[in-house]
Amino acid sequence: MTLRFQRLLLILISLVFLTASILLILNNSSKNLIFFYTPSELIDSEVQINDTIRIGGLVKKNSLVNLGNNNYKFIITDNKNILNIIFSGVFPDLFREEQGVVIEGKLKEKGIVEATTVFAKHDENYLPETIKKQLIDDKYWKKNYK
Repeated sequence: MTLRFQRLLLILISLVFLTASILLILNNSSKNLIFFYTPSELIDSEVQINDTIRIGGLVKKNSLVNLGNNNYKFIITDNKNILNIIFSGVFPDLFREEQGVVIEGKLKEKGIVEATTVFAKHDENYLPETIKKQLIDDKYWKKNYK
């Protein structure tokens, strides 16, 4: 076997392994990606009852109702359509009305979602109070966020 043939063989084997690994990565990522719907997209989609979904939107003002025993009901909107959300559990610290959220749960019927997880979103100015205090103590704090 000549040196030239050995190099060609090494390059071909490397390309086969590289192609196989890229195909495996793409196949796996397409199965595991979950995109979130807005309420309007969910209403227009072909999602079936009891499918696991993610919905993103804003919590509608004055819609949060405490049903007792860590059970809550609230409405999320995209300013076009609304969805009723039923949630059992503890909300994240940043959860509040008129705030962006992403809900993960199951579609129980058209317009009603039973949430298993609630993710609260925040803007770029959010900074936990403990970190802010530490930055002030270190005299590193320069920006006054509202």
